[in-house]
Amino acid sequence: MFISLYLFTIRQQSTKTEVQPPTVVDGISGFQQELNQPEEDVLHRVFERHKQQMKKKCESVFEVVQTQSNKTLLNRIYTQLYIIEGESEGVNEEHEVLQMEKRPGKQRLQDTAINCNDVFKSSLNAGLEDGMKECKEIRKVMTKGIAGIGKTVSVQKFVLDWAEGEANLNVDIMFVLPFRELNLIKDGRYNLHTLLCNFHPELKDLDAKIYSMSKAVFIFDGLDESRIPMNFSQCEKVSDPTTVSSVGVLMTNLIKGELLPSALIWITSRPAAANQIPPQLIDRMTEIQGFNDPQKEEYFQKRISDHDQAIKIISHIKQAKSLYIMCHIPVFCWISATVLQKILEDTDAKDIPTTLTEMYIHFLLIQTSMKNQKYGDYKTQDLKEQLKPNRIMILKLSELAFKQLTKGNVMFYEEDLNECGIDVTEASVYSGICTQIFKEESVLYSRKVYCFVHLSFQEFLAAFYVFYCFSIQNMETLRFFKPPYQDWCDNVTLEELLEGAVRKALRSQNGGLDLFLRFLLGISLESNQRLLQGLLTHTQTSSNSINQIITYIHKQIKGEDELELERISEYLSSEKHSEKKLSPGQCAALACMLRMSEEVLEEFDLKKYNTTEEGYRRLIPAVSNCRKALLAGCNLTTKSCEILTSALQSENSSLKVLDLSDNILQDEGLEKLSAGLKSSNCKIEILRLAGCTLSISSCEILCSSLKSANTPLKELDLSNNELLDSGVEMLSAGLKSSQCELETLRLSGCLITEKGCSSLSSALHSNPSYLKELDLTYNQPGDSGVKLLSSLLEDPQCKIEILRYAYVYFALDILHVYACELTLDPNTVQQDLALSEGNKKVMSVREQQEYPDHPDRFDVWLQVLCKEPMCGRCYWEAESGGRGFAVAVTYKGISRKGGGDDCRFGYNEKSWRLYCTNSAGTNSYSVWHKKKIIDIPAPAFSSSRVGMFLDWAAGILSFYLISPDTNTLTHMHTYYSKFSEPLYAGFWIGFDSSVRIG
Repeated sequence: MFISLYLFTIRQQSTKTEVQPPTVVDGISGFQQELNQPEEDVLHRVFERHKQQMKKKCESVFEVVQTQSNKTLLNRIYTQLYIIEGESEGVNEEHEVLQMEKRPGKQRLQDTAINCNDVFKSSLNAGLEDGMKECKEIRKVMTKGIAGIGKTVSVQKFVLDWAEGEANLNVDIMFVLPFRELNLIKDGRYNLHTLLCNFHPELKDLDAKIYSMSKAVFIFDGLDESRIPMNFSQCEKVSDPTTVSSVGVLMTNLIKGELLPSALIWITSRPAAANQIPPQLIDRMTEIQGFNDPQKEEYFQKRISDHDQAIKIISHIKQAKSLYIMCHIPVFCWISATVLQKILEDTDAKDIPTTLTEMYIHFLLIQTSMKNQKYGDYKTQDLKEQLKPNRIMILKLSELAFKQLTKGNVMFYEEDLNECGIDVTEASVYSGICTQIFKEESVLYSRKVYCFVHLSFQEFLAAFYVFYCFSIQNMETLRFFKPPYQDWCDNVTLEELLEGAVRKALRSQNGGLDLFLRFLLGISLESNQRLLQGLLTHTQTSSNSINQIITYIHKQIKGEDELELERISEYLSSEKHSEKKLSPGQCAALACMLRMSEEVLEEFDLKKYNTTEEGYRRLIPAVSNCRKALLAGCNLTTKSCEILTSALQSENSSLKVLDLSDNILQDEGLEKLSAGLKSSNCKIEILRLAGCTLSISSCEILCSSLKSANTPLKELDLSNNELLDSGVEMLSAGLKSSQCELETLRLSGCLITEKGCSSLSSALHSNPSYLKELDLTYNQPGDSGVKLLSSLLEDPQCKIEILRYAYVYFALDILHVYACELTLDPNTVQQDLALSEGNKKVMSVREQQEYPDHPDRFDVWLQVLCKEPMCGRCYWEAESGGRGFAVAVTYKGISRKGGGDDCRFGYNEKSWRLYCTNSAGTNSYSVWHKKKIIDIPAPAFSSSRVGMFLDWAAGILSFYLISPDTNTLTHMHTYYSKFSEPLYAGFWIGFDSSVRIG
């Protein structure tokens, strides 16, 4: 069962709540006097006895269950875990297990793999003077890692290697203080010595003064399980080891360094709880990332003695991507091995689990079968039938799982069991029968603490309990998921329950219910219900439409079904997919599917999706599985950069083109992004950061990236950022580097003068081998700057092929620098349109105008072109009146006669348009090209003014909406194309509407 019962008997001891202090005489104790030996010999004997006790405790491991038959030497089966110095980037906003799907086995360039024995080893940092190094003392270490990742085993290995004389030989004594055990004595009062003797009674003959004289290590394991209050800002100061105080105060003073300031402190924790310790008190942060891919295979080959069977199991798990990712967790490797070994031994086995839900159901079935066979409780060979005699206990344990999950608890005590009708005797009996599912640990004074074998199994059982309550309509439990605006009386449908669970999961802190939701959706499938028929009274059926919704959502979250991936592909390529607005939850599911697809997406255009800013943020992780990511103008921020960085660092990242133009990233966002750009896994060749509000600081960050040996960057666009000459100077330092292989650099509109041009010229003369294109248009190079730039073309060593610059006085608003004067062409205007105001305004009229015949005139569609061809960078505005209009650009060769698509703006390959309408006071916007429509979400404000920007050479066409209150631009959409001839501005006018240029 999923509740695995460990029976860890740490020691049997008196039920007193406090260890009595020993009688001390002349510094050591009566122990020394009895032996009548020198003080150093007595101390040495006590320390050696302590080492032997620690070795005895740590030399063996029990794979989930503690029995003599399961006992294995740690050194024989230990598989090295991947531990990094530092921690993963980004805010912890998601379920800790599901976060691993974003970064399986990744290693960042700035992270350093570290052996668990070296957590206190000092590191060298650059000193204040050149060539000098200073040694950073490491006294307090925090190690983070998700549940079941191997934190406690790492502690065990650390202590064992010390006790056996293999590592940390300078340490005299180690104390291991698990929080789950400290919880049991949290209300008592102790001095440091009596507290330690609760855990290490062999030290009772030591004088407390010895602790200050010795090299000691304190290990606090499982901070996330702590129920001990620690106040680091307002805490009683304790510096004397003989002072009596509460457990929380003693621990706080140890961690702060007030008590035993020379002691070494190691704290382990799950990620969400790590911030309970102020970061300024931690000298080194480390993170256990579990097994990397080679270590997974090593584990299965050690765990499964049959080599051929091990190979089959490894092959199967690799094919099920979600299972393979979960195998970063050692406990999940054990569950998978247990299930797949049993199934492969059955020659009639047909259905091998391919999903998490199926795997956990089979684990429950197999463990129940093993219990029944051992005790002869049930004779049938049908695994599903063997659940029946255990039904009552499994339901009680499932209730416990759900109630404690909603409270955020992973450790339970006697009162928690009683709440679910489980008495202590019953739990002990069940732990002995079904040991693989529920863990009962004997801790201090033989008191018991309980937990499930892993957090994910607790979530599985909690999901089963909720579905069981649905099957019997237990409304007391189901109302936990009731939306505030709905009234659930005596009946609730499956659709209502699942919708309520989705909403609850989306609002849960740190994604705490995400995996629970995955299991609930999985159990709702009838195929999985049939596997659990020994526990469920009957199978729940639903209408085809509801069942399709459940299947769709379930497969989105699992991200494993090829048919569903095909449907997603159809959705992406559909001309009307943007009509459906995606919720943030749907965006997260879609990103998961795209990320886990075996097929790499050629282009990922964020603007194609009709969603909110939060929806955009949740779609970002999908960029790791595409080659080209277009994220321009999506209101991305620094927070988005943190998510994007994680995607760039993924070892499976395929991304080569990244466009982040027209987002307010600022220097802080680029700093976050730089960690991804420096990663050895990053494959970015083209990076566009035009109009991202970057400044001098960003140039320093990019300089570092250009100097990196790992960067594959070939094209960089920093246009329309106020970099100034000082920023370009910093950037030039990167261009000089022999590691820099940049081929295209765009710095248009960056407020660069002669001084900046001089820095660029010098850098490119120093490293002339790679850069082929340099764009410095719309800056102020002056005559001397132009001369310096021109010298690049004359240098035979320099590879520059295209050099763009133009002396244009730079205005404050960057886009307005490119403003162009346009006039409407009377030879093109359709006869139901009238021109006025010197051919600056056009409006639809009810009487046809008498225009002369002309081959360029549109004769059906209410359209008109401007006279002026556009080849460079151009910006123009238009203001409308009425119910509808469209702004467009087109090649001159667009057809003019007839009502076909070849004449209509946006319906052919020769034209692009932004369509704007106002119906019943509601504005709507869409862009059109080749008859493909993309709906654009309307901004919060209403406006009749639009702006267009064309960078012909770069192949960029952008549409903006202009706020009437602030006169600021809101980016609507950008097209990227390779223009082959000059373009002309054009307009379509709706009935009773008008447009004015400028």
